[in-house]
Amino acid sequence: MNTDFLHVTNAEYVSDYLLKLTFSTGEVRVFDFSAVFDKGILTKLQDVEYFKNYTLDGWTVDWNNEIGLAPEYLYEHSKPAA
Repeated sequence: MNTDFLHVTNAEYVSDYLLKLTFSTGEVRVFDFSAVFDKGILTKLQDVEYFKNYTLDGWTVDWNNEIGLAPEYLYEHSKPAA
């Protein structure tokens, strides 16, 4: 049994506001960030150049050390990659 916490191990820009995320489980899923960027600090993600400038912080996808969603949320609200 894997006792590690779920985390994002890789992220690839797909298009628009989609990222293909690889999770520590080995699963690859696609998350559409346009579904979440209408509130608070997440509105910064509407700027596609800002959106494309993400990094991985060892836990999740991160934008400038100010925006990061829990990997569990990203997993639960994403779709399996085709």
